[in-house]
Amino acid sequence: MGFAVERTSRSYVRPSAPTPSGSLELSVVDRVVGLRHLVRSLHVFGPPAAGEDGGQLHSSRPPRVVIREALGKALVDYYPMAGRLVDGPGGPSGARVECTGEGAWFVEAAARCSLEDAGRLEQYPFVIPEDDLLPDAAPGVEPLDLPLMVQVTEFTCGGFVLGLISCHTMADGLGAGQFVNAIGDYARGLPKPRVTPIWARDLVPNPPKPLSRPPPFPRMFQFLHFTVDLSFDSIAKAKSEFLQTTGQRCSTFDVAIAKTWQARTRSLRLADPSARVTLCFFASTRHLMRGGGGGAADAAGFYGNCFYPVTVSAESGRVEGADVAGLVGMIRDAKARLAAEYARWAAGELVEKDPYELSFTYESLFVSDWTRLGFLEADYGWGTPSQVIPFAYHPFMPIAIIGAPPAPKAGARIMTRCVEEEDLPAFKEEMKAFEK
Repeated sequence: MGFAVERTSRSYVRPSAPTPSGSLELSVVDRVVGLRHLVRSLHVFGPPAAGEDGGQLHSSRPPRVVIREALGKALVDYYPMAGRLVDGPGGPSGARVECTGEGAWFVEAAARCSLEDAGRLEQYPFVIPEDDLLPDAAPGVEPLDLPLMVQVTEFTCGGFVLGLISCHTMADGLGAGQFVNAIGDYARGLPKPRVTPIWARDLVPNPPKPLSRPPPFPRMFQFLHFTVDLSFDSIAKAKSEFLQTTGQRCSTFDVAIAKTWQARTRSLRLADPSARVTLCFFASTRHLMRGGGGGAADAAGFYGNCFYPVTVSAESGRVEGADVAGLVGMIRDAKARLAAEYARWAAGELVEKDPYELSFTYESLFVSDWTRLGFLEADYGWGTPSQVIPFAYHPFMPIAIIGAPPAPKAGARIMTRCVEEEDLPAFKEEMKAFEK
């Protein structure tokens, strides 16, 4: 059974005060052609608890009105987000931002049901298609030229869903999280965002591009969606085992991706145990940015793309047979190499291969962590979201997204599109075995 969603208003939200015009240059990482794609996500806000009014701060103003007004204020501070992306003479690799002040696309919608009727959007596929909760396209504009599109869908219970579509060229996950928190700051009545944004794309190194051939056009796969929750207890047990084995601590992220990588590798059933499998995740490099010597302090407020691909490669037999502690150790060793590898790239010493030109094969797994981006802390006056649901999937990229399960549940939610139909049953069993 499905429920109807009616879009009631579509328009642009422009900055609420005058903003600078002109062109802004993007960094060499922003201009990575593979980042010229749209990132979609749903941010679910439940109804006020029994005994509360319609929202602690906004008893008489609906979410769509509050968020629209706050967005206009935030676009003054983040005025490039109200502009348009324009390709250079060489195409997307030479893209820049034209600060036109035309605004972000904003859609208002109403669902003819409560969030409870829709299962609180906790299990995929949802009874309401995700496309109904995300903004539809603005007329006459190429979606990839729009930095931001927003839809606020209000439910009959008083809850709402914020649907966001942003172009990765403009901001990485931390930058997008910083921006939505600025909207929340204004929505809660703050006179300015708690974090002052800076453009400063020149803080990102711009080394000579390696003279390597670009990777071949990737193969398209028929990945199926699978979501599984890892309990707090199972994660704590793995952390304890790692501590006992090594005397070191590890993170939930370390445990979650170690188990996911192993489960997926086992599910592939590769005939040759010496065949290489690869894990890739994306580490923030804000603390490594150049500037006035303050490192992370110089980068405070930076919202552009500021990450480095961290890669772990091993024989499939080793990944299949290792205990979780062994895999966590491999991941942490790769993390420890980040600063040195990033410094070599920044100095132009990587002459053979551009680390930002990724190769996509079925034997590789890409991981994205959505738990530390700031989305789970965004508050528009109705409290923080019960869950954030990303749809950062591509048919050529086997990916697992680490998120949080719906509140108040603890642990980690692993959202994947990384195996095809023939490998899905084995992958499910391997992931569920972690809880035994």
